[in-house]
Amino acid sequence: MVYELQDTAKVEALFAGWQETLIYSCLQKVMGRIWVTDRENPRSAFAFVGCFGFFAGLPDRELVQHKPRGFVIMVPQNEAWAALIESCYPSAKRITRYAIKKDTRFDTEMLRQEVGKLPPEYRLEPIDGAIYDLCLQNPVTADFVSAFENKERYLTLGRGMVILKEGKIVAGASSYTRYDRGIEIEVDTVETERRKHLATIACAALILRCLDEGLYPSWDAHNLYSVHLAEKLGYTLDHAYPAYEVVSEERTH
Repeated sequence: MVYELQDTAKVEALFAGWQETLIYSCLQKVMGRIWVTDRENPRSAFAFVGCFGFFAGLPDRELVQHKPRGFVIMVPQNEAWAALIESCYPSAKRITRYAIKKDTRFDTEMLRQEVGKLPPEYRLEPIDGAIYDLCLQNPVTADFVSAFENKERYLTLGRGMVILKEGKIVAGASSYTRYDRGIEIEVDTVETERRKHLATIACAALILRCLDEGLYPSWDAHNLYSVHLAEKLGYTLDHAYPAYEVVSEERTH
C-alpha cells in the first residue's frame, strides 16, 4: 500500500545529493507531497509537485504505478528506476532535461540593462491578485501559478513578473514552485510574441526581484533553447539527465 509521508525527514537520506529544488519543496513541506510504501522505515520514495515526480531509494513498482492524474514528468534517480518506469508505462516518452548549477552569481547591472530593453508598447508588471486571475485565462500562462494550491498560497509564496500588451499577458517568468530559500523559474511567451526578447526581459526582472528579497532563482531546462536562455542570464549548465513524459490517465489515488 502507498502512504503519504508526513515526517519527510525519514526520506531525506534517500534524496541526499540530488540538487533539485522541487524535491526541496516537498521535503521542506512548502508544497508538494511525498509517498512511500513503508511509513516507519521507508527505503523508497516518490516526491511529487506540479507535474514532476522524483523517484529515489530502492526501485518500487507500487510507487511508480501510483501515478497522479494527467500529464506527469517522471524523473528516475538512476537507470534501475528508469527501467521500472519503462516497464510500468511502455508508451512513456524518454526525454533529456538539463540541470543548471545552483551557485550562480548574477551580474545585476547586466540584468537591469536587459529589463531596460522593454519596448514602449509593452508593460512589465508583478503578478498580483488581478494578474493571477489573468494568468489562468490562457493555458500558456496558467503554469505561472497553477502548481500552487490556490490564489492565496501563490500570493504568499509565489513571485512572478509578466509582460502585457494591450491588456493581455504575452510573456512572463514566475515561480513554478517555491522552497525555503528560493523559487524554481517557469518562463513562457505566447506564440505570436516569440523571438522578441520578451522572455529574457521577464526573467531578468524576476531574478532581480528574487535577489532583492534574498531568494535564489533556480533554473532547470526542458530543452537546449532553455539552456541557452539561462546562459544568457548568467547561469551555467551542470549536466543532462533523463526523464519520462507519461500521459496515461491511470491512477490509484
